[in-house]
Amino acid sequence: MAVTRVRVDSAGVRARSRDEAILDVSFDGRRIWSFWLHRDGQRAGLDHLVPWPETLDDFLDGRAEITVHEHGDESVLFSEEVTFGSSDVPIAIVNGRGRPIALDKYFRRVETFEGREDAVQPLLDSIAEVIEVVRECGIEAFLAYGTLLGAVRDGKLIGHDSDADLGYVSRHSDPADVVIESFALQRALRARGYQVVRYSGAAIKIDVVESDGAIRGLDLFGGFLRDGQLHLLGEIRTPFEHDWIFPLSSATLEGRPFPVPADPDRVLVATYGESWRVPDPAFHFGTPTTTSRRFNGWFRGTRVGRSTWDRLYLSGSFGRRRKPAEAIHWLVDREPAMGSFIDIGCGRGREASFVAERGIPTLALDQSRFYFRHQAREWEPGTGPDFRVFNLLENRHVAVAVIRAALLPGPRILHARHLADATSAAGRAALWRTAAAMLHDGDGRFYLLFMSQQGEDDYAEVNQVGELPLAVVEAELTESGARVIYAEERPAGPADGASTLCRMVVEWPDHKKR
Repeated sequence: MAVTRVRVDSAGVRARSRDEAILDVSFDGRRIWSFWLHRDGQRAGLDHLVPWPETLDDFLDGRAEITVHEHGDESVLFSEEVTFGSSDVPIAIVNGRGRPIALDKYFRRVETFEGREDAVQPLLDSIAEVIEVVRECGIEAFLAYGTLLGAVRDGKLIGHDSDADLGYVSRHSDPADVVIESFALQRALRARGYQVVRYSGAAIKIDVVESDGAIRGLDLFGGFLRDGQLHLLGEIRTPFEHDWIFPLSSATLEGRPFPVPADPDRVLVATYGESWRVPDPAFHFGTPTTTSRRFNGWFRGTRVGRSTWDRLYLSGSFGRRRKPAEAIHWLVDREPAMGSFIDIGCGRGREASFVAERGIPTLALDQSRFYFRHQAREWEPGTGPDFRVFNLLENRHVAVAVIRAALLPGPRILHARHLADATSAAGRAALWRTAAAMLHDGDGRFYLLFMSQQGEDDYAEVNQVGELPLAVVEAELTESGARVIYAEERPAGPADGASTLCRMVVEWPDHKKR
């Protein structure tokens, strides 16, 4: 049955269809968003309502010509000027640099390849060079995921895609050896001048600057064959044969030949299913739990959950500027002799900058570099907080952070705002160990803020935290050898039914005796 009764208003897109349908939504002739009507919508009688993604909220104040098509069909299902909010100005969906953006399959704001064919030559050059660097290390890389799909299906980059993907199958079959090999590749790429960010033990992202200055990601995913299965970060674990990968063959991408697996059809079926030949800008990977658990344990156990925080920032949900929290004023007033400040889980870095502005040496740590990067740019090099990527569950990160803390003057004041209630029990145990090590000489205190009781408000959702009872924290800290010297519970806001927050100050008294 065809898609019918399509309407667009401030609530979202409404449509009626017995069968699942992929719809494209364009603003003033430019595709911005695609979705599956049934999967992403809410049933409203015979219709489905697909609400506007939160990542578009900042833009929906003004007017635009909204067009809706079924993907792959030029027939117009809806086309009208729609006004959002109270403004009458034309809506411009662009990023902070004024570049056109759209939403990817995860509803993240990205600069897609659509309309940028003249700017991607540096990306193609980098794909070729990265393949050569990997080859020099004795490994054969090939186009993977969406880049392989675009090359095989259309001979070009997929318009609604926003990055490029390479993969390789290691000669090793043990995950530990694959990790060692991946770090060697990272060092080789950095030696060539590339900026490299590590996703996991076997996957990295290479930053590529396009001809107009835009930064494009080039992902390099490691894989291996073991027990008759192909394991390829980050989604594939499936029965596979060596001969379906090697020897590599070739496919044309944007007019240039690149290596691809010997049987690309089998790889694409393993990645996207039997329907991979049908374009789907709203495709979601359905990774089996058994695959995720293996990959988490082998390669990304220390970064599980980080992608969620990255997406929150990139979506704009946590990107709004705001003043330092009231609790940091309280802390500064209580510690007039503070020698240095360490903010664990610094987020955007507002509190760290607030303290650093007072001339206090400051170390700011967070798992996601996306949160504090804008705040870091506001300081001249060598001034302001020392912002560092830090993972509580990564022992190397903890060891380096403890050493950096030891070099700071005392009293060292530690701060963790909404970290204990945003992590797991294992994360909290690591937080207590880290704090105890940073205060090894007893010269300093640890300040905590967490939600001890969830109320009827939206505090937990807005701050992405869970309820963490005061008694649980007191018991865990006591077990770690700490002593709670101050604890106060107070409502998060003036309204009835508000969530309850807890302020806590902690010392490790045994350290003072040494």
